[in-house]
Amino acid sequence: MSSKTKTGAMKEVATSALVPKLRFPEFREADAWEPTTIGALGHFYYGKSAPKWSLAEDAPTPCVRYGELYTKFGPVITETYSRTNTAPEILRFSKGGEILIPRVGEKPEDFGKCCAYLPLKDIAIGEMISVLETKQHPLFYTYYFRGLYKQFAKVVEGQNVKNLYFSELQQLPIHCPSFPEQQKIAECLSSVDELLAGQARKLDALKTHKKGLMQQLFPREGETQPRLRFAEFIAAGEWGDGDLGSRTAKVGSGITPNGGDKNYKQTGRPFVRSQNVGWGELILDDVAFIDEETHSSFSSTEIQVFDVLLNITGASIGRSAVSDGRIAGGNVNQHVCIIRVKAAELNHFYLNQYLISPEGQKQIDSFQAGGNRQGLNFAQIRSFTIPLPPKVSEQQRIADCLTSLDDLIAAQAQQLAAVKSHKLGLMQQLFPFPEAVEA
Repeated sequence: MSSKTKTGAMKEVATSALVPKLRFPEFREADAWEPTTIGALGHFYYGKSAPKWSLAEDAPTPCVRYGELYTKFGPVITETYSRTNTAPEILRFSKGGEILIPRVGEKPEDFGKCCAYLPLKDIAIGEMISVLETKQHPLFYTYYFRGLYKQFAKVVEGQNVKNLYFSELQQLPIHCPSFPEQQKIAECLSSVDELLAGQARKLDALKTHKKGLMQQLFPREGETQPRLRFAEFIAAGEWGDGDLGSRTAKVGSGITPNGGDKNYKQTGRPFVRSQNVGWGELILDDVAFIDEETHSSFSSTEIQVFDVLLNITGASIGRSAVSDGRIAGGNVNQHVCIIRVKAAELNHFYLNQYLISPEGQKQIDSFQAGGNRQGLNFAQIRSFTIPLPPKVSEQQRIADCLTSLDDLIAAQAQQLAAVKSHKLGLMQQLFPFPEAVEA
């Protein structure tokens, strides 16, 4: 479709005023939102390139690069991460209050999702960023644009490298409320983002705390006791090392049915794949199922309660979790290894926590040629060296401590997800989006 044709089609979309589903009480009797275009909001320009970006603190000029809009920033840029030694006269600086939109990317729908409001002054803006100066409320329109990612995607150009030129953005139809209503909506969503940031910090703090505990509760390389020990085991003696294989009743993985996902069912026996095994947790939102006939041909890969499931190939290698009643009786595919321990010698939860600990991951990495996580074979898994306290009861105590932290982390993650869902619901009602938006 030509630009002219696209423009005509878009103008047909926004020819009448609209009212969002949800309005604050003081605006319920106010005028409807008037149709306009993004280009009518203000003035667009591109940032300018620097010959050399730097993360060095001694570089004098703070910068925003287009890639950071995808990886570093949310709706509001409160601090910068990059700097440059480039002469100021070559650069283009923010005045404070602009909207930044990445001009280059890989996925069309990412452009709109990664818009950001830059309230900071004197920040150098990279060449691959479109900048919108507007006398309207910039934070309001940042949130609005982030919900219009499907419309942004429709005017993205290019095959391998995608480009979003502001000449195309200017034509997109939107609706404009009064400035006070813009401000009210921006303040509302900003407060939700502050809550999200607080919940995310709590989650990060719990994860950091657990990682630190792991480093204290397991002996470090070359040491015979952990740095931190529960009171009842302080006098229990030194730890030893043991191979995993002699303490297991089973080490093996499964296979994928002929025909792959065509054989998956809506109900039946759970079929666990690598995406279902997280860092110490089962992720079963998209678990597949197989029928009884297929299951019966995979009898050697049937999951039992308390099996330790370890991902052994691909990018998720090293993730592990303990099976429970939700997947017991199901099967694993070839990317997931079942480790069934001898309970009298090795606690399953203890093993799982060790495998995902920094020391356990270091051991897994040691089997990967050149540092690339390509795969683990069963012989390597059986050869894992497991640090063992003198008593299995100490394994249980460590596992209970770390597992309780996992429960706290999971609960905090659920709270964070609930706030994200709340924000998404608010946005869908506060803005008259032409299509449903996603988180």
